Amino acid sequence: MTAPLSPTSISATPTDDRTLVRAVLALGVGGFSIGTGEFVIMGLLPEVARDIGVSIPQAGHVISAYALGVVVGAPVLAVLCAHWGRRALLMALMVVYALGNFASALAPGYGSLSAMRLFTGLPHGTYFGVAALVAAALAPPGRRARAVGWVMLGLTTATLVGVPIAAALGEAFGWRAAFVFVGLIAVAAVVMVRLWVPAMPASHGASPLRELGALARKQVWFTLGIGAIGFGGMFAVFSYIKPTLIEVAGMPPALMPFVLSLFGLGMVVGNIVGSRMADKALMPAVGKVLVWSILVLALFVPAAHHPASAALATFFLGTLVAIGPALQIRLMDVAGDAQTLAAALNHSAFNAANALGAWLGGVGIAAGLGWTSTGWVGVLLGLGGVGMFAWALVSDRNTKRVAA
Repeated sequence: MTAPLSPTSISATPTDDRTLVRAVLALGVGGFSIGTGEFVIMGLLPEVARDIGVSIPQAGHVISAYALGVVVGAPVLAVLCAHWGRRALLMALMVVYALGNFASALAPGYGSLSAMRLFTGLPHGTYFGVAALVAAALAPPGRRARAVGWVMLGLTTATLVGVPIAAALGEAFGWRAAFVFVGLIAVAAVVMVRLWVPAMPASHGASPLRELGALARKQVWFTLGIGAIGFGGMFAVFSYIKPTLIEVAGMPPALMPFVLSLFGLGMVVGNIVGSRMADKALMPAVGKVLVWSILVLALFVPAAHHPASAALATFFLGTLVAIGPALQIRLMDVAGDAQTLAAALNHSAFNAANALGAWLGGVGIAAGLGWTSTGWVGVLLGLGGVGMFAWALVSDRNTKRVAA
């Protein structure tokens, strides 16, 4: 296994706190824009469907188009743009994101809107991957995961603040206004990145071929597998959280915005706590969050039968994003000199978790096992993540033994 990279090996040296704070704030605003743009359409689907003349399920395919853009765009752009300077690449990615959202607001029908959402999703994974590399490079020793967590805080805060604001604008002025709002935030992020993120060249000798070398490293695949499987449990439950809370807990629909804000608050807390855990002990943090996820998902099943406990369980469900910063740093450590691709693939893995969790949760419901069966589906995915984690540890230990 390749030894973990020091911050200086990622094309920068740790800098002063003021520069770090300004840089991660700029990067976080970009994440805030992306998070708002990704999730706001879920609350505006009826308005979108009515305006473009399709059914609500068909309008839901627009969400899938965005996710497909993330999965495809992350590795492709990371490889093709490996030789770009970090700041220039981040600005270009946010320009694409802004243009995609403005174009989405102008889309006349279902086909064009789907195409624009796919286009808009392309820079998502690469932006977060490169932003994580920059934040980790600027951070002092022992604070890499926290710096990455600050960047990801933009994404998690979007679910708590950005999405409600954009949804309110969409309801007041039409759903297209929500995408204009997201595009304007992306433009602001471009300006902030230009002013506050230090110029940072690509690593020496960076090339598409070298980036593809990440795919030959077993620990990269193990880490991606942990994210794609172990994190899928959260999506198995959250994808069906609204009907579960209404049908099982007996909550009135009017309380849904409040309960969903608890999920966003849980994401913020999980992101902060998870990044601190990862800085103290990286792999133990991954293992602990996987065990925590199994516990939360198992307890969701009985908790979902009572309004108060269901609301609390929704908050804890959000905390499962604590695994994100740890997996991001782990990928940097095991990717060797193929940093950009590995970092970007983390978000492809999370979108794969989204697809896998939502699909398996739906299978359980369709089989007549009830809305709360999603909790047990999540437990099984969590156990799969633990198995992948244990396999990664054994493989790493064997590799070191052979090398010794």
